[in-house]
Amino acid sequence: MSGERKLPEGAGAAQPEDARFEDGVERPLRLKAESPDDLAIVSALLQDAVAETGEIAWARRRRRFTLLLNRFRWEDADHARRQGRPFERVRTLLVFDDVLTARSDGVDPADKATVLDLLSIVFEPGEDASGRVRLIFAGHGEIALDVECLDVTLTDVTRPYEAPSGRAPSHPEG
Repeated sequence: MSGERKLPEGAGAAQPEDARFEDGVERPLRLKAESPDDLAIVSALLQDAVAETGEIAWARRRRRFTLLLNRFRWEDADHARRQGRPFERVRTLLVFDDVLTARSDGVDPADKATVLDLLSIVFEPGEDASGRVRLIFAGHGEIALDVECLDVTLTDVTRPYEAPSGRAPSHPEG
């Protein structure tokens, strides 16, 4: 036929799907947050993470604040639900660099066995790139970090393990 053109080999064949969130559920997370939007993602992934106060440290000279948390794997929750398998947690290291000061309210750093339940992480911008990071815990506890800039790293440091409660965290309204 006149006007027909032969397609190159492979043209019109099924194209691979775009990557999906679930595609990475088996890989450990390593995320860097340098903006408020980045920090909002880290906060969502860390909602309901738990830590003992003894696993929180501030290295003043290094200007580094760290928390070792047991993080619920929100990125795997729907997958686990569909497969009928237990929900998982993973040990995660959360590092804040360029910390100028650290203060706590309702959190006693001397009581090393207190378990804290992280609800959210909020950034309140200051001048230039500086600001205050607020780690908000259940029971009205809070840690405030004055930072020169946002420089946050979240790193999963263990393999996932079955969540001891066997349930996903929930927040009933009321």
